[in-house]
Order: sequence, then C-alpha cells, then structure tokens
Amino acid sequence: MTSPGPLRQILELARKDLRLEFRTGEALLVTAPFGAVGLFLVPVAVGTDIPLLRSVGPGMYWVVVLLFGVLVTLRQSAVDTPAQVALLRLTGLNPAVRLLGRGLANGVLLLAFELVLLPVMIMLYDPPLAGWAWLLAVLPLVAAGLAVLGTLAGALAQGLAGRTALGPLLVVPLALPLLLSATQVGEATLYGRQPWAWLLLLTLVDLIAALAVVLSARHLEEVS
Repeated sequence: MTSPGPLRQILELARKDLRLEFRTGEALLVTAPFGAVGLFLVPVAVGTDIPLLRSVGPGMYWVVVLLFGVLVTLRQSAVDTPAQVALLRLTGLNPAVRLLGRGLANGVLLLAFELVLLPVMIMLYDPPLAGWAWLLAVLPLVAAGLAVLGTLAGALAQGLAGRTALGPLLVVPLALPLLLSATQVGEATLYGRQPWAWLLLLTLVDLIAALAVVLSARHLEEVS
C-alpha cells in the first residue's frame, strides 16, 4: 500500500486538529465572544459620535481580528502532547507537512472567527459597505497569513512556559503588513480606487510565511 501524498497528509492533520477544536470550543466559544466584547467597548468609550464610529469601524475590526486571532492560533488544543509528537515522528511524517496541516486548521478557524465578528462590527459601527465584495478575497488571505505566522510562532515557542505570552509578541509585529493591507483595501474601494497592490502584498506575505515554515520546520523539530 502506497503512503498518502503530502497534500492528503496535510488535510488529515488539519482535520485532526479541527475535530479536537470542535470538542473543546476554544476558538469560537471562548475567543470569539471576547473579540465581540472588544468591538463593543469602543462605541461605549467614544459615545454616539456616529460619523467617527463609521470611519473607525473597519480598522477596529481588523485590529481585533489580529490581536484575538493570534490567540486562536496559539490555543491549547493546538499543542501536541509529547506522546503525539513521538508518534508523528515514528510515522516518518515530514515536519513541514505537520506544521502546514496545523496552519490549515488555524486558517479555517480564523476564517470562521472573522465571519463571526463581521456582522457584529457592521451592527455596532454601521460602516459604508461600498466595495465590500473585495472582502471575499481579503478575509481568506488575512486568515491564511495570520494562521501560518501563528503556527510558526507556536513552533518556536513550543515547550516554553510563557508560550501564550511569547507567541503574540512574535506574531503581531510580523502581521502588521496584513493589518495595513486589509485596512487599505477598504480605504481604496471606499474612494473608488483599485486595491490590487494591497491584495498583492497580502498574497506575498502569505507566501513568504509559508516558505519560512517549510524551510525552518525540520530545524524547529530538532531543536524542540
């Protein structure tokens, strides 16, 4: 019997992580409500200044996605036990495949996280919705980039006592191009400009992050 190819292995590992997450509910049942509260606090602090809220709404949405999305990628259910790590090594699984499988699971959860928070932001801030069809491209690109960066940070901080604190410190500076590009796509469409340059930057960040995972996976496994 031939062993499954890398793509099948990545899909199976992602499915394993997603099944575990759906049992624990860390991302959508715990982190998402806190993200919604974060969006709610700004109108409470600003008051009823509707023009101001409409202008800052999209930016606040992406900030919350970035800050709370990091916690989704570093959730406790994404930590393999030593026995699980040893078993995966015995199967001869490529370390890059294992990290990409986790990154795919993180990406699916982050996309769900974005979709849960989006109607909350629209209800609270009532932003202009012109050109929001571009979100069909922006949402998965941001989720993919943040997922891969979070997976890489989780691998770097694996086994450390301060993993949940160190992870965001590693991810947030690297994810700033994602935040900038996502907000600028909205600004460009609002003023009738084409946002292709910002979408290209999002894609480039995703590809560089994925390449970094592939190139560093084996070294990270040896170190851990």
